[in-house]
Amino acid sequence: MAKPEMFSTDKILLMLCDSVVDVLNTASDSGISFSPMVQKINKTSLSPDLGCFVLFDGGFSGLVITNFSADAAVEIYQNYMLKMGMPADELSSRHTSDDVGDVMAELMNQILGSFIKNVSEQLQTSLLQNQPKMLTINKQVVVSIGASLDRPQMRKVSFFTKSHHIFYLEFAMDKTEFLKLADFDIDEDLDPDSIINDIANSQKNEAQSAKSASNDADDILNELDI
Repeated sequence: MAKPEMFSTDKILLMLCDSVVDVLNTASDSGISFSPMVQKINKTSLSPDLGCFVLFDGGFSGLVITNFSADAAVEIYQNYMLKMGMPADELSSRHTSDDVGDVMAELMNQILGSFIKNVSEQLQTSLLQNQPKMLTINKQVVVSIGASLDRPQMRKVSFFTKSHHIFYLEFAMDKTEFLKLADFDIDEDLDPDSIINDIANSQKNEAQSAKSASNDADDILNELDI
């Protein structure tokens, strides 16, 4: 009998890292990548310059912290706003700006949403998250939920932007293992952007066809002097 496929803490962490890369690169084209090496740590902390933490609970409990350097936060924020069509001269250049904090908190919310969706699909369990809290800080602050975790495991991963600015993800969760005992189907993702683009292209083609038909009719009428 084949050994059941197992999902441990580090596989779940990899799912979270993939969500960070997918969401930030889709939103900001910032060329985000992460180190293939992961650190085992003994505590989780908010660190300068811009820190964010999110708690989740459900099938298992945990904490996600992202610590952005000022340069990394501003780069991701500016790339995101430029992609949204904001003029460059209207963008904030300081990580302490409310605009930067709001955007980074929203991106963190999207990251956790993507992660929870993947957990639901791949591990067949559910998680709930609280609202991300983004803080501008100038010293390290220890953040822990150890009291609510039976056997906490903690990890730290380094991330890099296209401009080689660095930020870190710290992760704490119950020591949990999921064993896949039977195969199951995962629903195919529907890409909302792709659907919107298909509809827009269809409408554009219809408008062009209608315009072409109208021009052809006008040409015929002109030839008949009508």
